[in-house]
Amino acid sequence: MNTALNEQALNQLFTEARTFSAWQDKAVSTELLHQLYDLVKFAPTAANTTPARFVFVTSQEAKAKLKPALAEGNIDKTMQAPVTVIVAADYQFYEHLPVLFPHTDAKSWFVGNQAAIDSTAFRNSSLQGAYLIMAARALGLDAGPMSGFNNQLVDELFFAGTQIKSNFLINLGYGDVAKLHTRNPRLSFEQAAHIL
Repeated sequence: MNTALNEQALNQLFTEARTFSAWQDKAVSTELLHQLYDLVKFAPTAANTTPARFVFVTSQEAKAKLKPALAEGNIDKTMQAPVTVIVAADYQFYEHLPVLFPHTDAKSWFVGNQAAIDSTAFRNSSLQGAYLIMAARALGLDAGPMSGFNNQLVDELFFAGTQIKSNFLINLGYGDVAKLHTRNPRLSFEQAAHIL
């Protein structure tokens, strides 16, 4: 089962994949968004906590609602993108653990332990957002992840009255290759890693 992906797949996921800021005028179907989530949900999180919550902003009304929270440099690319995903975290994720992690009382690890809740929700929702980027690429979509927005305003606009808080945004669609910048350099292995 565990065989290495071929070069074409590796190129699509990593070496030729880019962060897009300009988009083709091509819709992303609701079915594809369901398929995307159905891949993401299988990726690992600590004790299967799966705290990420995803809001797929697609309608003009929802885009208009999001717009005031965006940094000026992120407005045009976000309004143009077919989909903007609000990657958020449910800070009451532990309520689902009796179902999601049933072989032990994992809920008790978090109840009353705000530091554990905060670190687990943030870390694992960040992981799930990264998985979403890779799953999107695997399904033929392009992604443009970003911060540069007012988290508090997004939380008020989209998550009022809940324990859900925004983490970061991802624009999704079919990128306009003609408007890509030259790829930025990356650190070498020697600069970023070592083997002990």
